[in-house]
Amino acid sequence: MDTRLTAEQDEIRRSLRELLHVRCGSAEVRAAVDTPAGYDPLLWAELVERFGLPGLALPERYGGVGCSVTELALACEETGRALAPSPLFATCVLAAPLILALGTEAQRARLLPRIAAGTLTAALAVPGPDLAGALALTGGNGGYTAGGGRAGGVQAGRGPDGWRLYGQVDQVLDGHSAGLLLVAAHTGGYARARTRLFLVEGDASGVVRTRRTALDATRPQGRVQLRQVRAELLGPEEEEAVDVREAFAGLGDPVAAVLAAEAVGAADRVLERTVEYVGQREQFGRPVGSFQAVKHRLAEVYVGVQAARSAAYYAAWVTAGGAGEGFGGPALAQALEALRAAAAEGIQLHGGIGFTWEHDAHLYFKRAAGDELLFGPGHRLRGRAAERAGLFGAAGKVGA
Repeated sequence: MDTRLTAEQDEIRRSLRELLHVRCGSAEVRAAVDTPAGYDPLLWAELVERFGLPGLALPERYGGVGCSVTELALACEETGRALAPSPLFATCVLAAPLILALGTEAQRARLLPRIAAGTLTAALAVPGPDLAGALALTGGNGGYTAGGGRAGGVQAGRGPDGWRLYGQVDQVLDGHSAGLLLVAAHTGGYARARTRLFLVEGDASGVVRTRRTALDATRPQGRVQLRQVRAELLGPEEEEAVDVREAFAGLGDPVAAVLAAEAVGAADRVLERTVEYVGQREQFGRPVGSFQAVKHRLAEVYVGVQAARSAAYYAAWVTAGGAGEGFGGPALAQALEALRAAAAEGIQLHGGIGFTWEHDAHLYFKRAAGDELLFGPGHRLRGRAAERAGLFGAAGKVGA
């Protein structure tokens, strides 16, 4: 096993870091999150034109670059460093892999080239108590259902003019701005009814979308209401088509690996900023960073960040190679804990200014807390990994 980055992978990291350092500073991030879309379209266009970022992990036959989850994770590590708000995660990590896995050839040929070209953004709308549960990150998703209509989920009904959806999804990453919605809905009332995925245009008649106030403003969320909206089934109509729950479970590890790399990038950056600050700030006539106690605290954070980076890289590598399952959850748990610790130390060691909401350290702390709320706390991520490995008895089947 060669753990060194290839020249291509190293170039992706270096070039992205240079661009985001110039184009995605604190002022730019705060200005972007205050826009209706929640990101800077000009920066997104540059990421598309210079790096082909949306198509990084898509096959070349659909206009992508043909790289793997590993390269996508490395790219997200850099966007995480800058907390760059963009449609990258919702479109390329959550939605595009499902279209690639479940869509018909006609659907892939119609949608994936537009995603790779950056002209189409997408969002995954999953009704239910939490996205992490649906992706089988914090527990088996064998009993997952999209619910039905007024009960709090989304119901799908088939009529003479095709499928129509009714219901609501409250927490959809980029759901307020995405051009395409992938909506999980329950086909209740039909023989062998189950949860399926549907394609809905963002501006379709009957779609009402509202941006929500989120803890982490750099990862915007929207509420999506569907009022008898015409939809297209993702994949073939045949009942023997792959179960959505299996596809969700298969998506869990790649999502966790990418999120882990993103969190590591954020943790590394907030640690760098803290080290720089304590080297300049003076107390009792000497830099704060020269005190042994401060050195020890920052050294512990550094060790945590480096360990989390190793776990994130390994999870991405294993996921890309298909050599194992269940590594994403523990890597994500370790990375989120490293980010939370780095942000907390950053807030404290910046002194009085660090405790104000206006300081950037809070953006990193909110990223850690927000991701824990969306994708599960560390103990549940590790518990699910242990369950899958059979440590609590008989090994659980993926998604079961």
